[in-house]
Formats: sequence, structure tokens, C-alpha cells
Amino acid sequence: MRLFLLPLILLIYTTGWGQCKTYKISSKGDTLNCTDISGIKRGPWVVRVEALRGAPGYEEEGVFINDKKEGTWRSFNLMGDLLAIENFRWGNKNGKCQYYNLMGLEHEESWRAFNPAKPIDTIDVQDPKYLEGHKVDRVIIVNEGHSIKHGTWKYFNPAYGNIIKVENYLLDQLQEENAQINDVLTVFDDVDSTKLTKAKPVEKPKGKPKEVEDFEKKNKNKKKITIRDGKTG
Repeated sequence: MRLFLLPLILLIYTTGWGQCKTYKISSKGDTLNCTDISGIKRGPWVVRVEALRGAPGYEEEGVFINDKKEGTWRSFNLMGDLLAIENFRWGNKNGKCQYYNLMGLEHEESWRAFNPAKPIDTIDVQDPKYLEGHKVDRVIIVNEGHSIKHGTWKYFNPAYGNIIKVENYLLDQLQEENAQINDVLTVFDDVDSTKLTKAKPVEKPKGKPKEVEDFEKKNKNKKKITIRDGKTG
């Protein structure tokens, strides 16, 4: 019985700890900064970068999968203040990323990552001329190995938290027409921007009002009439 248990214990030991060629143990006893025998980063990591040549130092924490950042990563200055909350997929930014200064949220970005295993990928794009998703185009994207700007970018006044600027990107291209809805998004921040459309311009009345035409017709052959406008002096 003892001869059977010994190999089993050794197997558990080598598979549990032998996966990491190098690693660190946190103050809570967690295994961090694991690098396997192939030199690939895996699992939870805390990366510290010291200040250098005037550039401030920082720490970032998150998870590596097959040597690439995955999921939510947080960055802090060396005093422990939050600098950024970023989301990654396949090692590239994906989805919402937020950046802070000492006063609060400074700006928010939106990214789209693509599967590096696919040289060509597709993405469904909402046509801004339509509401409620009635018109969706499927666009083919050539995968160049990096994220693209896609979605709404917001810039804030960190002291008060209000939005001071909004940009909308469609497949890495800034959509200038969306600048016309900046004020709407500032007030209705929780509104889905894909459901917004341009406001119809107010049509100017054609010709003169009927009352003016009747007055001019009535006084057509009369001398110039002085009309009081309420001004004094």
C-alpha cells in the first residue's frame, strides 16, 4: 500500500509545483509570476516597473494565459493609487479600458481584439442611419495582430465626473458625424449610442406668414407706414 501511495504523492507534487520553473509566493500564500519550463508566463502575475529617467514607476496585476494578458488588468502607481483598468483578449486590448489620475476617472476607451489564429475575421457593424438594430452589416477584417479602436471613447473632468468630450470609432476610423450627438450623450450617458440618430433639422417656413402678406396687400398703394416697435428714445 505504501509503495502505491508514494508515486501518487510524487505525481501530485510534480504536477502542482513542477509546472512553474520560476515563481513567487505572495504574503497570502498564493503562487504568483509563474513561468513554465518553456519560459511561458501563466496564471496570476504582479509586474513592477521602477521609475527610470524621469518616467514614473508602476505596478500592474492580472492573469497571463500562454504568455499573453487575458481578462482584466489593473495598474497602480508605486504609492498604490489606481492608474488604469484594462481588459485584454489574446494579449490585446478588448472592450472597455479606463484611465485615472489622482482626481478620478480621466478617460474611457473602447477596443476590439481579434483572434490571432484567424488571418481574416468578421464583425457585425450597426448602421448609424438605423435604430434598434434593424440594419446590420457584416464586415470582413484583415487581422493585423493588434486591437483596433471600435466604439465610444469618453473624456471626463476628473474633478466633477462630467463628460467633456465624446468620440465614436468604427473599425479604427473616427466618425465625425457623431460629434453632433456629443451634447446628447453628455446628458444621457447611459443611453446606448447605437440607438441614437441625428435630430431632424427644424424646417424654416417657406415664404411670408399669411398675416404679413394680408397686411402688405392691404397697404400696397398707401404711403409708407411707420410701425411702432416698442423701442424708446
